Amino acid sequence: MDNRCRSAMASTTASPALSPCHRPKEGFDRPPKDIGTLYYTDLLPFTVTAGPETREFLSQVAELSIDFVKQTFDRSSKILDFHQPEQLKEVFDLEIPAQSLNLDQILVDCKDALKYQVKTGHPRFMNQLSCGMEVVSLAGEWLTAAANTNMFTFEIAPVFILMEQVTMRHMREIIGYKQGDSILAPGGSISNLYAALVARHKMFPEYKKKGLRALPGELCMFTSLHSHYSMMGTAAAMGLGTDNCIEVPVDDKGRMIPSELDRLIQESKAKGKIPFLVCATAGTTVMGAFDPLHAIADVCEKHKLWFHVDAAWGGGVLLSKNQRHKMAGVERSDSLTWNPHKLMGVLLQCSTVHFKEDGLLISCNQMCADYLFQQDKPYDVNYDTGDKVIQCGRHNDIFKLWLMWRSKGDEGFEKHIDHLFEMTEYLVRRMKQHPDKFEFLNDEPECTNVCFWYVPHRLRSMKPGPERHKLLGEIQPILKGRMMTAGTLMIGYQPLDHHPNFFRNIISSQAVRREDIDFMLEELDRLGYDL
Repeated sequence: MDNRCRSAMASTTASPALSPCHRPKEGFDRPPKDIGTLYYTDLLPFTVTAGPETREFLSQVAELSIDFVKQTFDRSSKILDFHQPEQLKEVFDLEIPAQSLNLDQILVDCKDALKYQVKTGHPRFMNQLSCGMEVVSLAGEWLTAAANTNMFTFEIAPVFILMEQVTMRHMREIIGYKQGDSILAPGGSISNLYAALVARHKMFPEYKKKGLRALPGELCMFTSLHSHYSMMGTAAAMGLGTDNCIEVPVDDKGRMIPSELDRLIQESKAKGKIPFLVCATAGTTVMGAFDPLHAIADVCEKHKLWFHVDAAWGGGVLLSKNQRHKMAGVERSDSLTWNPHKLMGVLLQCSTVHFKEDGLLISCNQMCADYLFQQDKPYDVNYDTGDKVIQCGRHNDIFKLWLMWRSKGDEGFEKHIDHLFEMTEYLVRRMKQHPDKFEFLNDEPECTNVCFWYVPHRLRSMKPGPERHKLLGEIQPILKGRMMTAGTLMIGYQPLDHHPNFFRNIISSQAVRREDIDFMLEELDRLGYDL
């Protein structure tokens, strides 16, 4: 036995069967067997000598992933190979078999899954708030899957728990919270729910034990007319009812009107209701509007209400000196939702919720499960985060964010955000050069949302009015269908208030360049000219 093995045995409490000195001699060194003839049982852990085969299988999967990344950034490749649901069922075998399939078929399945998947990182995919593909973030996600741990205790995720603590503290400092607490949640909707739960707990701490009996009356909350639908979902999930999620009117830019907020709060109080929370939006889903945070904070202080900011979309502007002013007053909020998987470009999913006051999150949600959160562990149990949330199991969403932030630094992220706004300004400028083809819902967007109608040739000489407006609304979905069939471009559409369907172009990918914007305008005209 060599000295290395003696040292390993002397310094570990592992059983001899798990010692490095007792691993199979073959290791990963010999040439692998032909993967195509093997099954899952021929890989680790089922066959302990299958190191070479395991490496070969994973290498081939990695190659498929890398090829997909190459295609994603290849502007000559399609964004998607669109099939209707029934067609896709015919060309892709989705059934679960009774018997195991060989690894060759599994690799074919992997290849086909990517073949028919939309390339959301393509420079000309401008369909969602979460676009793009950051390679360093992808590396973090790969390793996250390999680590395959849960984020509820330091015991099983020591490094990732510390990463989360450091990164969340850095984000709170950027927001302007001097102390506080934070957590990563499975999406902005759940982050907003956590904020509302904590707000209710702060006002009525007995609700946790006594439920409705702890309330002296009917609770209500306030949010912008253009806020994310998750606020209505939060009211429903918390038992308030959607009628008690009161929508505040917005101005012509889509921003909440503070005087209307004040009026509605007073009206609710007069009806005997108990206001407890106001949610402002920093970057509305459709128009990208930023509510006036200072003015809303004044109203909240006047009525002693919890002030939450849903910055799931727009939170990234805090990283840019050029854009941060749009969230002036954010430090006066009590909580904030911020999704790095949107403007910051971190891979899905990555959502954070932050609180100015420390201790509220765990006080609200803690259930003290003895089998997980023992208080006599051999480390500081304050590092265990699982009792802060209602989930129990929590995915590791921090590594890809932390790794990407390490690669960019604050300076790199500032350039990242500034690039997105520069591209947006270029798009608006180019559209204004063709007023016959493009009509704006808002020609001075606050975020990277550009809302517009494409005008086909036959409507360019038609007199403006309700009929023309109606026809434009009917044409946009048809043009979207042509986009998807061609596979060259993807932009989302929707109606809003009294406006019929219009396109909402989103720039949140670092891959977007001026040439992509020029292509987009030309392609819209090519596909829609004859409509």
